[in-house]
Amino acid sequence: MGFCKNHERIILSVKRDSSDPRSVCCGRFAYNGYLSETPHVGLLHARVNLDIYDQTDTKMFAGLPELGISNGEDLKETLTNCTEPLKAIDQFQTENGILLPTLQSALPFLDLHGTPRLEFHQSVFDELREKLMERVAIIAEGKEEDRYGKLEELLEKSFPLVKMPSIQPVVMQVLKHLPKVPEKKLKMVMADKELYKVCAVEVKRQIWQDNQALFGDEVSPLLKQYIVEKEAALFSSDLSILHNFFSPSPKMRRQGEVVLKLTQMIGKNVKLYDMVLQFLRTLFLRTRNVHYCTLRAELLMSLHDLDISEICSVDPCHKFTWCLDACIREKFVDAKRARELQGFLDGVKKGQEQVLGDLSMILCDPFACNTLVLSTVRNLQELLSQDALPRDSPDLMLLLRMLSLGQGAWDMIDSQVFKEPRLDLEVVTRFLPAMMSVVVDDHTFTVEQKLPSEEKSSLSYPTSLPDAFTRFLQENRVACEMGLYYVLHIAKQRNKNALQRLLPALVETHNDMAFGDIFLHLLTGHLTLLSDEFGSEEFCSVVFDGFLLTSFSSKENVHRHSLRMLLHLHHKVLPSYMETLMKTLEPPKQSSEPVKELYSQLTEKLEAHKKSPPPPDEAPTLDLGLHPVTVPTTASTPTTPL
Repeated sequence: MGFCKNHERIILSVKRDSSDPRSVCCGRFAYNGYLSETPHVGLLHARVNLDIYDQTDTKMFAGLPELGISNGEDLKETLTNCTEPLKAIDQFQTENGILLPTLQSALPFLDLHGTPRLEFHQSVFDELREKLMERVAIIAEGKEEDRYGKLEELLEKSFPLVKMPSIQPVVMQVLKHLPKVPEKKLKMVMADKELYKVCAVEVKRQIWQDNQALFGDEVSPLLKQYIVEKEAALFSSDLSILHNFFSPSPKMRRQGEVVLKLTQMIGKNVKLYDMVLQFLRTLFLRTRNVHYCTLRAELLMSLHDLDISEICSVDPCHKFTWCLDACIREKFVDAKRARELQGFLDGVKKGQEQVLGDLSMILCDPFACNTLVLSTVRNLQELLSQDALPRDSPDLMLLLRMLSLGQGAWDMIDSQVFKEPRLDLEVVTRFLPAMMSVVVDDHTFTVEQKLPSEEKSSLSYPTSLPDAFTRFLQENRVACEMGLYYVLHIAKQRNKNALQRLLPALVETHNDMAFGDIFLHLLTGHLTLLSDEFGSEEFCSVVFDGFLLTSFSSKENVHRHSLRMLLHLHHKVLPSYMETLMKTLEPPKQSSEPVKELYSQLTEKLEAHKKSPPPPDEAPTLDLGLHPVTVPTTASTPTTPL
């Protein structure tokens, strides 16, 4: 049966009088199509679109027919086939309205006040939905034995409406509070991209734990973001000894976006935690990027901060990492903590050697390595003051042992041979004495310069280095790490002579460690303390020609760090030398955008400096971080600290 004239009048009335397409106006009545409370979903009320000319949003009523509830299509059919549309609409409203007898007599008062029925029904619906969601949370947090049974029953009744926007929050709330969502429902959520996107992380965890590939897709962008952030910190435009890569405290670093997101994604799920650790091991093995080691430690300590005992109690590295984290915070390994750390290492039982792989990753973290080497230098100072040999210090031997374990992390994981690498004793018996001889040479020259002119000898500052020192820099990872930090140490002391002696030796180091981003980041910051020395062509020649420029063409990171430093020190560099440097450092066409951008910024600064030379910079205040130890003056001992 087609539309009659009565239908046409109603439709015209709708198009003329309705301020909302979901209202049907006829005389003094406004039909807003809210469905009644049903036994299927308790307090749930579903909105029905009654504008038969605009049925575009089918999602709004998805699932209603499955529950036997009328929707817009039912009304359309009713109006199409009826002979008395006013009675049909009245009957539809009665059957599907709010089943509260006293409400019917009150509704006309809303009409008198000009309140649309849509607005009234929407407010009632929103209130009931919020109450229901609160009730779901209360049930889940309660102690009743059958609380999860009630939620499962509610889920079964409401899940058909999960794609209905107005009901979806309730369904998601139920899913969120179920510790074990039925597998069938999980698969349906996972298969629907929109549902998967809006479901709570508690539901996603249940999906991820059995879908490693999907979890990997979620985690991968975060891991990439983490590496980008670390590299951005190393190439930061700030150049300072006081605010460098290692300045943030461990707790501050754990407040980073990536660590917090990963912690939330894992929750208390041990399986997901293990997956993340496996991702980190794989990526570390594939890229050799030590920042993955940092994230491994930060993630564990983030879970520790939240007291997630379900994970911390089963990670065999937890207590070791906790103790080491305290050392990193203090930038020093004291005797008490050294004994604790040694106890953990010695406590690795036979058959559990795989834990050494994770321990080595944690010790490979640059923040851990930084702390261990700084502690080694300080320990050497104390031994010097006591006239003691390095091999007689248990604390020093432990520090070297942990450095060796950390430096060997990649080899251990790659070979799957979980055996603690043996420390080369010659590092202690030959390298450290050679390094001390460099210190003695330096102090001898310093004392010589303070003598009266008649007592001075013709001694000139030594330029060569002991063969053992240079050989170990090239052949041994642990020795090279200590040698690099010794260079940073003398830069902190503004010791130009020692720096000019040592920098050329860094051209050839083990695995080119001297040209790594972390060392160059620190070195360029430390060289700002010697900014006035850049006015000397001899000093510039040592820093640039003798070290940085030896590899900048083959290592773009060296190019970037050189430009970073010149951005801060260009006004201190001898103008003629600066002109030569600009020609040398001009980026070729194949250079990356960051290099070109840095060079462009430097060019602009030089032009501005020529027009208006800036006033000389004040030297920054200096906190060495290493406390100097006064050494008793003897015939064979230097008179100033290491």
